[in-house]
Amino acid sequence: MSTLSLFSVGNSPIPGNTSWYLADLGEFRGKQELYTRQAPQRLKTLREHALIESAVSSNRMEGVEVEPGRVRNVLASPKPLFRDRDEEEVRGYREALCLIHENTDDLLLSEETVCRLHRLTRGQIWDAGNYKSKDGDIIERSPDGRERVRFRTVSALDTPQYMAKLISDWKHCLQERWVHPLIAMAAFNLDFLCIHPFRDGNGRVSRLLLLLQCQQLGFEVGRYISLERLIEQNKERYYETLEQCSQGWHEGKHDPWPYINFTLFILKTAYQEFATRVGDLQAPRGSKTEMILTALERLPPQFTVAQLEQSCTGVSREMVRRVLGEQKGKSVECIGRGPGAKWIKKG
Repeated sequence: MSTLSLFSVGNSPIPGNTSWYLADLGEFRGKQELYTRQAPQRLKTLREHALIESAVSSNRMEGVEVEPGRVRNVLASPKPLFRDRDEEEVRGYREALCLIHENTDDLLLSEETVCRLHRLTRGQIWDAGNYKSKDGDIIERSPDGRERVRFRTVSALDTPQYMAKLISDWKHCLQERWVHPLIAMAAFNLDFLCIHPFRDGNGRVSRLLLLLQCQQLGFEVGRYISLERLIEQNKERYYETLEQCSQGWHEGKHDPWPYINFTLFILKTAYQEFATRVGDLQAPRGSKTEMILTALERLPPQFTVAQLEQSCTGVSREMVRRVLGEQKGKSVECIGRGPGAKWIKKG
């Protein structure tokens, strides 16, 4: 029995920490319009950064990467020439993000939409947009070569009916108010990952669906702060809660709350970051400078130039070093010499 189906019975008490998340998110949503009225240029910059970070982070979690120096060409050029499939898939994710941002109100959450998002993210591969044709479990491979089945997904034969029911349950859950919409959203995400409808690309599609559902429920922070980046930054907890909450899923005996709380935690973290970004009323800076300084704030107290470069996707090394040099003596100090020199934050 799926998580959403469990809620249809109406006897699932909501844990206290989940209630606190819901209260905080309700408060953030109430302030959302106030935030979005401020600093139009800054919001434009945030949208541009979120688009790039989301495409890069969501794909990087699946081992799909683009050279840092190529990111802006791949994501910003009208008609980029791809060097490999990774670049094609990262660009496809960007197109899927644009589809969601530009058509939130008109894009129905349906099997057609799910397959359309998958088709965009997988490029020209043969099964893009089609459910899996063979059974495929989630296998964990250790460094020494050993393997174990982490989760047995829904069979290929049963996938269409499970997906149809998941979409139907989502609609009925919202209409009949089985549970708070944000809890339903996180439960849907968990069920989708347990069904694992595609041969490959399930994680990326799940994150796109999460963004779509957030925006359709009126929580629009994903337009300005990359939810995918936050998930990647907390990926250990993401994978741990996913494995924990999938145990017993087929029998309807699983505990979904750790994964639900993780999803709400990501959304709350995004709003906290959004409030900080929009609430900072310093004089506007260039978008690339803003991106570097924002990345600098997120780094640990001690870091290297290489770490800062990796956090500034699509920005040249020269630009990163120039801005870092401008901050030297103000907000950061350098310890040592050469490429491996350490930098520390002041204050």
